Amino acid sequence: MERRKKKRLEKGVSPIHSGRPGTFTSSPNGDLFRLHLTSLCKHLLTSFAGTMRLQLCAQLLILFLVSVNAELQAAPGSKCRTGPLDLIFLIDSSRSVRPFEFETMRRFLVNIIRGLDIGPNATHVGVIQYSSQVQSVFPLGAFFRREDMERAIQAIVPLAQGTMTGLAIQYTMNVAFSVAEGARPPQARVPRVAVIVTDGRPQDRVAEVAAQARNRGIEIYAVGVQRADVGSLRAMASPPLDEHVFLVESFDLIQQFGFHFQGRLCGADPCIDGTHGCQHLCVSTPGSFRCDCNPGYRLAPNNKSCSVIDHCAEGTHGCEHLCIKSNGSYTCGCRKGYALHRDQRHCTLIDHCSFGNHSCQHECVSFPEGPRCRCRQGFELQSDGRHCQARDYCNGVDHGCEFQCVSSGSSYSCICPEGRQLQADGKSCDRCRAGHVDLVLVIDGSKSVRPQNFELVKRFVNQIVDFLDVSPEGTRVGLVQYSSRVRTEFPLGRYGTADEVKQAVLAIEYMEKGTMTGLALRHLVEHSFSEAQGARPRAQNVPRVGLVFTDGRSQDDISVWAARAKEEGIIMYAVGVGKAVEEELREIASDPPEQHVSYSPDFSTMTHMLENLKVNICPEEGKGVTELRSPCDCESVVEFQGSALAALGNLEQKHIL
Repeated sequence: MERRKKKRLEKGVSPIHSGRPGTFTSSPNGDLFRLHLTSLCKHLLTSFAGTMRLQLCAQLLILFLVSVNAELQAAPGSKCRTGPLDLIFLIDSSRSVRPFEFETMRRFLVNIIRGLDIGPNATHVGVIQYSSQVQSVFPLGAFFRREDMERAIQAIVPLAQGTMTGLAIQYTMNVAFSVAEGARPPQARVPRVAVIVTDGRPQDRVAEVAAQARNRGIEIYAVGVQRADVGSLRAMASPPLDEHVFLVESFDLIQQFGFHFQGRLCGADPCIDGTHGCQHLCVSTPGSFRCDCNPGYRLAPNNKSCSVIDHCAEGTHGCEHLCIKSNGSYTCGCRKGYALHRDQRHCTLIDHCSFGNHSCQHECVSFPEGPRCRCRQGFELQSDGRHCQARDYCNGVDHGCEFQCVSSGSSYSCICPEGRQLQADGKSCDRCRAGHVDLVLVIDGSKSVRPQNFELVKRFVNQIVDFLDVSPEGTRVGLVQYSSRVRTEFPLGRYGTADEVKQAVLAIEYMEKGTMTGLALRHLVEHSFSEAQGARPRAQNVPRVGLVFTDGRSQDDISVWAARAKEEGIIMYAVGVGKAVEEELREIASDPPEQHVSYSPDFSTMTHMLENLKVNICPEEGKGVTELRSPCDCESVVEFQGSALAALGNLEQKHIL
């Protein structure tokens, strides 16, 4: 028993126990304490003589009167005038609390509430019970009549589960002490007090969440009954621990804590009697106080003195340019060339141009260091920094002309190549409408290209499609991809619009593997320009154009099928990138090579080849147009007769041979 008692009298814990010899049991009327004082005074009267006797008895009488006054202030039924206070009780209703013990706790709550000054502008009270879950019995703003609170307390049904004290503290901090639940807002500076009553060891962590609650200004009292863990009580309670941690031997003695707690609420106010020791401000709290500081100061580690806040050093000043420290405060300043705004924080650029001494030919622009001259669009500032001269827009501006830019005074204009007209946007040229072609694009899909570059190739192909008049009657486009094998991605006759072609190009999947350019050329000659693949008959005189795109040396022979393509009348273009071999490009391309071979050292710079391809692929005016005439016209009849006679002559020659 002695070991248990010693353990419970740890530093920072106030024990409340039953009466034994040598101890005092607190009671509302102080009868026992009065009896001891009377006996002691009689003993002094018989043991001392004269003035000494009277002085000692007078001092004991004063002590008696002070104790009785404290008992009366804390007695049930007396109203404790504490000023505004938000008070929440967290009651442990786990299965370890037996029914008759919970009834004792219920009476404890009722007795404390009866002694509080409850009202909208006085004390707000809330009650929470917890076990493995948290239940709000009633929030801070629910009741302002004791009868309503007592009815709610009498109706509590214990949860009878585990002991999740940390969860209860979390709920109290985040929910119970919110303005929505009836707590006064932080700016009202109303003290927030939480009283935790528990009989066991928490089944979750309490130290961290209790520290968060204390940091938010919640004062925590931890009351342990019977089996309560002292370490957990100390981890939850506010400092000083000897005033906020209480250990009660049984639920029967919990009323003694009630009297003590009421005594703290109703005790003397150090802020009034001047014993607080605060340098600047004293703020009363239930049974205690805290120190605060004037604006521009913060509380020192001793919680009494105040030190100047250096807003300039801490970066909390809000000044746009400069912060100038002064005693307990600061002012804002501006850098050279700026003036302080009327909000005393932001800075405004000084308008040096408004002084009228800049001498600029066109425009004056104000900078912090002074005025600078600027020229209007189409002009350049001269070396004297004041005068302006017209400039060549085409050389100094991103003009956006598709074909060619021509400077004209302070502006520029775009022009198109012969046979094409400028569009309404003044920058782009119309598509190849004068002549139509059957165009098959043969693109290298070998592994040396790499996926990211293959995407650039597809984008390059779509840029070529953009300047073509794609339609069944106009330009038809087909596409072949090759690596170690050849695959027709889509033939000439499949798509009838540029958008359809571009969508199909974007959907192409990268093949990888080798570089069989000769095999691709054979496929182009034998299959791609067949009428079955959508090519128009040769009689319609529609040019057939093949554009081969490669990034390296072919792994098979290209000479035979490159020559065969040109023999078949296919106009061949060769586009090389990176490690493409110039000899192979020239062998693939039609003559002259200068017009039919394009090369770029890098995939990212391929777009510079577009202009050359646009000019050369787009046929000359009238080329590729099939003229349809009535067969009844005289010229048509004569032409037909001539063609028929020529055909008969050829047949006759063959027959003779």
